[in-house]
Amino acid sequence: MSDEIKENLKQQSTWLRGLYMLMFALFYSIAEIVLFAVVFIQFLLVLFTGKTNPRLSKLGQAIATYVYQIIQYLTFNSDYQSYPFGAWPNGEPSELKKILK
Repeated sequence: MSDEIKENLKQQSTWLRGLYMLMFALFYSIAEIVLFAVVFIQFLLVLFTGKTNPRLSKLGQAIATYVYQIIQYLTFNSDYQSYPFGAWPNGEPSELKKILK
């Protein structure tokens, strides 16, 4: 093995990020289940009442943004650690806001 590979394997920050990645992968799985429940309940509400629940819509957007933040972290596109280490997301991801305007 080359010296560079040995040094990379000894990087404590990389191993720590790996642990955070495992934890965020678990959070992603939980968020996916909760998001599915929100989608299902919202569908039933529209089916029976004809309108959406604004609080559920806001929750769905927050969970979708949270999942986006997790994916960004897991794919090394961001170093931002979202909830519970950062703030709970409020609204759309900032990158999407720039694109949609």
